[in-house]
Amino acid sequence: MRKFEQLGSLSEPEMQALWKAPVRFGHVRAHEDIVSEGQGLSESSLILDGFACRYKLLPGGMRQIMSFQIPGDFCDLQGLVLTAMDYAVGALTRCHVAFLSHQSLFQLFETHPRIAQALWKETLVDGMIHREWLENIGRRPAYARIAHLLCEMRSRLKAIGLAQDRQFELPLTQTDIGDATGLSMIHVNRTLRKLRADGLITFHANVVTVHDWKRLQSTAGFDPSYLQLQPIGSGKIGRAR
Repeated sequence: MRKFEQLGSLSEPEMQALWKAPVRFGHVRAHEDIVSEGQGLSESSLILDGFACRYKLLPGGMRQIMSFQIPGDFCDLQGLVLTAMDYAVGALTRCHVAFLSHQSLFQLFETHPRIAQALWKETLVDGMIHREWLENIGRRPAYARIAHLLCEMRSRLKAIGLAQDRQFELPLTQTDIGDATGLSMIHVNRTLRKLRADGLITFHANVVTVHDWKRLQSTAGFDPSYLQLQPIGSGKIGRAR
């Protein structure tokens, strides 16, 4: 519901329709796929708990992570209109997932078009994130590249109430960070140590502690506007019209 607060204002009847939509729940173990590349889908996956990623495997077996999925994120809305997925979605931790059938979603869209508008906005924000990642990988040096990723994850997690001002959980390995930023594990390790030595962050036991948020943002050249975030409580979700 906090995620929907970022996507648009929904009335009480619209929120009730979402609550009553038929849902199948499941758990996916870490390192297993939620969605496979090339798969045709009949339902959409919503992360309720855990971390996942969209990724592609190169012919030699190397992995390119294209985005991280956190609680409140749909993994595969493109599957509503595409016949097959051009990427996979893998669980990075154990994930609790809600699966909504495409049939029930289309029925919701017909009776409550603003729900469709909210999910359309999510796909547009996904595109904005992908473009920012392309700029990050293509033009920023490693130091700013990792700083930018940490700024993004802190901002997204804070928007749904999963990050404090100075700390947030980030259950990613250095390999995961490298596959998301196009850096070797050695380069990631060296860069994280430099960020720590410069007094910006520490990253220990899957917890990031931010020591100087303004300097971290400045180092990364981070402008959160592409995330289209609003403070919790600023939306109109749940208020009848």
